[in-house]
Amino acid sequence: MSFQAAYLPIGVGTFHMESASDQFERSKRVLKEISEDIVCPEEMLLDIGKLNSFLKTVEPDLLIIQNLTFANAAYTGEILHAFPDVPVLLWTLREPVIDGGRLRLNALTGAFSAANTIREFKDEEFEFVYGGPEEAQVKETLEKTVKAAVLKKKMKDLSVCAIGHTPQGFGFGRALDNDLLKVFGVRQEAVEARELIDKTKSYSDEECREYLEDALKRTVGLENTPERNRLDFARIYKAYAEFVKEHNTGAIASRCWPDFFTSFGTPVCAVLAMLNDLGVSAACETDMYGALSMWIGQQFSGKPVFFGDPVSLDEKENTITFWHCGTAACSLARKDTGACIGEHCNRHIGPTMEFGCEESDHAVIFRIHRDKEGKFSFYLAEGEALDRPKQFFGTSSVIRLKGNAEKLIYSSVQYGMEPHYVVVYGDVAGEITILGHMLGLEVRDFS
Repeated sequence: MSFQAAYLPIGVGTFHMESASDQFERSKRVLKEISEDIVCPEEMLLDIGKLNSFLKTVEPDLLIIQNLTFANAAYTGEILHAFPDVPVLLWTLREPVIDGGRLRLNALTGAFSAANTIREFKDEEFEFVYGGPEEAQVKETLEKTVKAAVLKKKMKDLSVCAIGHTPQGFGFGRALDNDLLKVFGVRQEAVEARELIDKTKSYSDEECREYLEDALKRTVGLENTPERNRLDFARIYKAYAEFVKEHNTGAIASRCWPDFFTSFGTPVCAVLAMLNDLGVSAACETDMYGALSMWIGQQFSGKPVFFGDPVSLDEKENTITFWHCGTAACSLARKDTGACIGEHCNRHIGPTMEFGCEESDHAVIFRIHRDKEGKFSFYLAEGEALDRPKQFFGTSSVIRLKGNAEKLIYSSVQYGMEPHYVVVYGDVAGEITILGHMLGLEVRDFS
């Protein structure tokens, strides 16, 4: 994947060129600190001819249009005519001096002119930031927007896989190939769970030894799982790990119950935990939109995310507990317990993961939502993950909301949201929001 952003400093030469030139050089320095993939012109683009000449030299995945001075709408019109489908960040410089004298840049007026044109050309939201190159909010917006644009580009190379069908009553996670391709640029494969189960039966214990040893290093108590289940777990681990490697799969949504209990005799829960630790986003109950939500959160945070159900509301603490049977990545476990192994809370067969997740100052609850009309949106809420032990059999994370937890539960239920959510451990709400804008999706922020 080759990513490119184009810096487009537009203006006219009738304003204070010393101020404009200074802002131009400082802007280039900041942009190069953020990413070497941002292409900058050698000179300010102070007329339509220079602008069009530079546009012919780039193939951008992100347009950073900067009002260096005032520029009329024709500049932005030329940019969007050349690249109508490329996401836009509109950056407007602050007036450098207010001294009762000359208006040096008049960039803010240019922002209104540019924004009016952007709205005429594009349906999706665009990003906007106002301020000088060294201002904190400017750098932060630039960084987050570049990260979102990189991920949008990366999604075009993402292959996901549904392993088996969703259980009865879990159709909310069932994805259509064309929806994933059209809305997110993601390719979906599908394979029957029995194909991987059948593959496990061809492995010898020796062939699976490295997978068992890897899991023993990551977990606490796997050696106490009955031998048959322990060895069969290693077989499933090998089958899944080799499948995602052979198919270059970045995220999977796997069937779990009842097949792996009834047809195989050993759950897939802990295998999904291993994959999450290895960087492959793995959701259970064949929730493909959940798996894609996991992948987005993991890419932005750089670490595994938690996947689970909201199972408990504490109005006094303003917390929501998220829980699932035992698929959380080992690296999310509290340090005082480690990634403990147990058995499934309903089926009483192991191995499954059994721990409370570690604390985090920043946590984002996130979900790709598909409504009854087939339209997609991003759902998110900010908070913090508390230092709490395991709340129920399985794995859990207790999140204190930035906003009102009770209101979030009531509004989410009444809106008809799905029962699976991702908890991302990191301050990434901004990046997720910007990505939603770039994809043309509504972003519903409950923070």
